[in-house]
Amino acid sequence: MKRIALGLLLGAAVLYALATVLGHQHPGWHYLAAFAEAAMVGAVADWFAVVALFRHPLGLRIPHTAIIPTNKARIGRNLANFICNNFLGTPQVLAKVREFDAASRLAGWLANPRHAEQLAEHLSAAARYLLSTLDDERVRHFLRSTVLAKLEQLDVSALAGEMLALLTAERRHQALLDELLRQLAALLEDEGIQEKVAEIVASELRVLRVIGLDAVAGRIATRKLISALGTLTAEMGAEPDHPLRLRFDDFMAHSIERLREDPALRQRGRELQSEWLRHPALAQYLHGLWDQLLQWLQADLQRSESTLRARVAEGARTLGQRLQGDAAMREWINAQLMQAAPKWIERYREDIRAYIVARVDAWQTEELTTELERNIGRDLQFVRINGTLVGGLIGLLIHTLTVALGG
Repeated sequence: MKRIALGLLLGAAVLYALATVLGHQHPGWHYLAAFAEAAMVGAVADWFAVVALFRHPLGLRIPHTAIIPTNKARIGRNLANFICNNFLGTPQVLAKVREFDAASRLAGWLANPRHAEQLAEHLSAAARYLLSTLDDERVRHFLRSTVLAKLEQLDVSALAGEMLALLTAERRHQALLDELLRQLAALLEDEGIQEKVAEIVASELRVLRVIGLDAVAGRIATRKLISALGTLTAEMGAEPDHPLRLRFDDFMAHSIERLREDPALRQRGRELQSEWLRHPALAQYLHGLWDQLLQWLQADLQRSESTLRARVAEGARTLGQRLQGDAAMREWINAQLMQAAPKWIERYREDIRAYIVARVDAWQTEELTTELERNIGRDLQFVRINGTLVGGLIGLLIHTLTVALGG
């Protein structure tokens, strides 16, 4: 394209020279000379304009030439601002996110059996690789030491006190007491248990064994025990302030206070904890448990009919199907995405802006100039070509008007 533009300029110069020499032979040569003269001016002017974008024409440091190299940093900033403001603005991106309908697409993708199998296969491959890297003595040692160190940091007594406090909040332990009494009553109502209780009672009644009343006394005592337990359960169920309930409350409160505040009890707990954690059997148990877990996982994932892989695929399909049938859940997912998106858009938009500025600034000036000229230079040569032709036509028009008005 450069050669074509240069050829037109040289052609205009040759035409001008020829028209000037032959101008006395016919008036038409003057029109051609005017056309060629203006074409040369247009060609040279547009050549200057095109070259001035990328470098100094003829090496002369004329002001406002080599525009791109001189303003590289500003171009980078403006390019970054243009992209971020017009393509990565929060409203524009949110509109695309809303149009995308991520929840429906996710549901449809997961519900497809082929996709679910692909997901399961990818996760299985990742798991196999991870397991192969974890099967190392250094990893085992690290995990053992880490787990034991974390366990040693636990304040078992305080933790037990907090758990008991949570379990007894709003008298939840009373429901546990009711359930224990009901289970005990149900247990004693079992005929087999009753027979065993009656036998135990009868074996203690050595005096009545002589006259053969030990078995009768055992059955009577058992029935009375069951009856008394039923009565006690009924009374405690009907009376929130039953003395036994209150005693149970006091016992739990005292236990929580001791676990939280009693230094001797807490010290004893720490000693037992330390002794237990330092026992060789625990390390061996953790080592064996880790090895067995790895072996089982590796063996299962290697099989073509892997249980884990099948479960993952089935879980993915089920999740997709459930999402497809639950419009409210899909709406919730999309709403959460729309709510979280602005923060991430604004964060990464600035990262993208900074990246563009830094990338343009890091370019070598010659590299940037060459890259831009390679991509848009062909079209810029058309500017030179059009300048030559349009300039020539304007020159011809001016000469024609001049002749007409002068005549």
